[in-house]
Amino acid sequence: MRDNVESRVIIPVQNPRKILALAVSVWLCATAPSFGADPAAADSPRGMVVSPEAHASRVGAEVLAEGGTAADAAVAVAFALAVTNPQAGGIGGGGFLLYRDEHGNHTALDFRETAPEGLTPDRFVDESGKPVPGLSLETGLAVGVPGVVAGLAEIHERWGVLPWKRLIEPAIGLARDGFPVYPDLVRAYGSAEKRLRLDERATAIFLPGAGVPLRGRILEQPQLAATLERIARRGRAGFYEGPVAQALVATVQARGGVMELTDLGAYEVVEREPVRGTYRGYRVVSFPPPSSGGIILLQMLAMLERFEMPEGYGASDTIHLMAEIQRRAFADRSKWLGDPDHVDVPVERLLDSAYVASRASTIDRSRATPSSEILPGAPAAEGSDTAHFSVADRSGRAASLTTTLNTSFGSGIVAAGTGIVLNNEMDDFSLAPGVPNVYGLVGGEANAVRPRKRPLSSMTPTIVEYAETGKRPFLVLGSPGGPRIINAVFQVLVNVIDHGMELQEAVNAPRVHHQWIPDLISYEERALPADVRRALRAMGHSLATYERIGNVNAIGADENGHWLGAADPRKGGAATGQP
Repeated sequence: MRDNVESRVIIPVQNPRKILALAVSVWLCATAPSFGADPAAADSPRGMVVSPEAHASRVGAEVLAEGGTAADAAVAVAFALAVTNPQAGGIGGGGFLLYRDEHGNHTALDFRETAPEGLTPDRFVDESGKPVPGLSLETGLAVGVPGVVAGLAEIHERWGVLPWKRLIEPAIGLARDGFPVYPDLVRAYGSAEKRLRLDERATAIFLPGAGVPLRGRILEQPQLAATLERIARRGRAGFYEGPVAQALVATVQARGGVMELTDLGAYEVVEREPVRGTYRGYRVVSFPPPSSGGIILLQMLAMLERFEMPEGYGASDTIHLMAEIQRRAFADRSKWLGDPDHVDVPVERLLDSAYVASRASTIDRSRATPSSEILPGAPAAEGSDTAHFSVADRSGRAASLTTTLNTSFGSGIVAAGTGIVLNNEMDDFSLAPGVPNVYGLVGGEANAVRPRKRPLSSMTPTIVEYAETGKRPFLVLGSPGGPRIINAVFQVLVNVIDHGMELQEAVNAPRVHHQWIPDLISYEERALPADVRRALRAMGHSLATYERIGNVNAIGADENGHWLGAADPRKGGAATGQP
């Protein structure tokens, strides 16, 4: 997967995948959306960090250079992103880690936000049972019990070798001394300005003065620096006990929430069994419920494997097949998936080969099946804004970690005196039957609000490996973007494995998205040429443009065993190799 211009000019006739890759490269040059300057792909035989922000990537690479593991680097990057990517990567949210150790063993750590003990479904609806607008997005009721600090402490305890304080020091410096506001942060300010201005502390930090701050302004966060210093000294207790915990609870309650100190004290990180599958000879390992991402990804890959891939990356036949697969998998998501600690999630049955074959058999290759005709399947009985980064080290360890606040800047609420931006993750629950959340997703009873329950997620941290067990995995990747996460990861995998793209090409390539309801194909501007759009509409598809679908930050291994890093140009991330 190494970028090599010469290898694209001298193409062996006997290698049709190389011919296809060249055709795709030419097509991409003509049709790729404009996201600004593409980040440079990185190459290192030792270690690699790919994150949505350059300071954080550099912090992780420095940790690797000091002898830290992929876990150490992941902790350091996550804390740095809490400062430099405040719209998505804060310690006031939750996340998932998929980790591969030096022996090739995989662990899934769930530090997703939980509903407070006092939160019940009736809190979000009016007398007629309809959700009250804004309660699950902009008030204290929207805030779930954060899990990021507990998760990072657990990661360090299990796999870290460098001191905890050393891993947080770079984030403290970035918060205290500041960093220049970059283009994607300016965009995030604009999209969340209304919500941020509802909170005076958020306004003072992120929107001082009139209007949205310009690119290049230095963002200093001294209160967050003090909070991080406390966490560096006291570990998990620095967040879940004492002044920080008290300020968090007081702020949530002042904005109408029901969170108590006991909710913070009772928070637990949960180890879960990863979901596993295969695709065209590769092993695919991904995250289990309460994420829907891993199951839906494996379902889609299993359905696609039953078809011969149409020729042409951007051809109408290819897009049609992908959309039909996506709509069936997302229909299953709406009924069957939720927090496995509270509902029975039929993981094995949803991934059963006979069940997947039955779902694939309903696809008509010449016409779209309206979503109104696609119901969640019946597997046989037993017998928002988000940040993703990937890390790999010289011993073959790998971390695929996604954190979230849900929408950009979460609830827009900053806990008094702490600098912590709080999530609005309760909107990821199904607040009423048939009522979509902020991302248009519809859910059922499996994802209803319950005390201490974790809302269903679309985060999809994933590791792909060669059929033969090797020292290094083939791909480490994930994405932010609500339900679009799953389809972004799906398409990058297909781009590499089926279309023979180089890793950076696969990440850069324009994307499409279908999630069952609403019944339409969303596509990035210029992703679908006019003739392809006409053909898809003739098949019965509805189409709508969408600015950006996901933000995949990926690591791969080339034929020489070097790590390759590909940051997504959609948000201006950075791939930094260990020197």
